[in-house]
Amino acid sequence: MKSDKLKYVVLAFAAVLVGLDQLFKWLAQTRLPPRPGGTLPLIQDVFHLTYLENRGAAFGIFQGKAFFLIGLTGLILLALAGLILSGRLRSPFLLWTAGLIIGGGIGNLIDRIFRGYVIDYLDFRLIHFAIFNFADCCVVVGTLLVLIKLVFFDREKPAEETADA
Repeated sequence: MKSDKLKYVVLAFAAVLVGLDQLFKWLAQTRLPPRPGGTLPLIQDVFHLTYLENRGAAFGIFQGKAFFLIGLTGLILLALAGLILSGRLRSPFLLWTAGLIIGGGIGNLIDRIFRGYVIDYLDFRLIHFAIFNFADCCVVVGTLLVLIKLVFFDREKPAEETADA
């Protein structure tokens, strides 16, 4: 697929991710038992669905800093969308990872703007990890894929040494 068309497919993909994220959050809000103590174990003491209203960012940092988080997220999303629409981001791999990041970022941005908090529900208890959501997964997976590409696959090749002999 040509890069021109792919950028619109990737943006549509991001929109689908936003829709899925909002659906999952609505299900969590309407179907999960209330806290404290309310949880739905899928695998007892390993993986639960637990409703949580997160008024901060990852791991609860920046609690009460909604304006800052909305502004920062908005700027990042605008920059990524601008890179895609301007054609500066041409690699299909980077386009798809940007789509993941945009979809997840918009999903959580919607929560912050319209609810004042982000709905989290994925509770991985085996390692006592923070409760998170589908949008978080999209952002983290997209970011990790970009980092892996940059660190392991986009390294500059060392210049060949030439002999003067």
